[in-house]
Amino acid sequence: MPAEKTHRIKDLDTLKALGHPLRMKLYRALNVAGTATASQLADQVDEAVSLVSYHLRKLAKHGIIEEAEEGRGDARERWWQPTATAISTRDEDFRDAPERAAVHMAVSRMHARQRNEMYESYLDTQAAWPDDWRSAAFSSEYPMALTAEELRRLGEEINEIVMKWRAHGTSAREAGDTEGRENVVVHTYGFPFRT
Repeated sequence: MPAEKTHRIKDLDTLKALGHPLRMKLYRALNVAGTATASQLADQVDEAVSLVSYHLRKLAKHGIIEEAEEGRGDARERWWQPTATAISTRDEDFRDAPERAAVHMAVSRMHARQRNEMYESYLDTQAAWPDDWRSAAFSSEYPMALTAEELRRLGEEINEIVMKWRAHGTSAREAGDTEGRENVVVHTYGFPFRT
């Protein structure tokens, strides 16, 4: 797994590559696993291995994932890993032309739908989780009055906190501390609105 870093996508071709719903699911699954083969990922996303292999190669072509140096098990299988622990896109990198802005908007909407589906899936299964996990899960909304610069700084601070906890969880797992650990996702948004 790469060191804790965020891959900021600025070019249109890479954004389009990540705009495919299955590719984003594969990226998320691979990010959780650290390394995996196409057949392992195909089982997770319930798709054919050949289709998953095709989409993994597309992600690799754009530098979102790469072949892992050392695989586990069968040497005939290709092992993959993400090139960064997180990806991000920003409106400012795509607003210079209408086509670029439209693609960024479409990809952002698809990612928002997938994030919402993840949360709804948790809500659908919430009763099956132990009480300590149900009590630890959170959903919050904090309307506030900020300047654009303050919102930018808030986002940077939140990102630093999340990356610190992500590194902690990754290190603990790598050290064999897996007791009581589950995969956790944190979605944060910060945007202006008018009433």
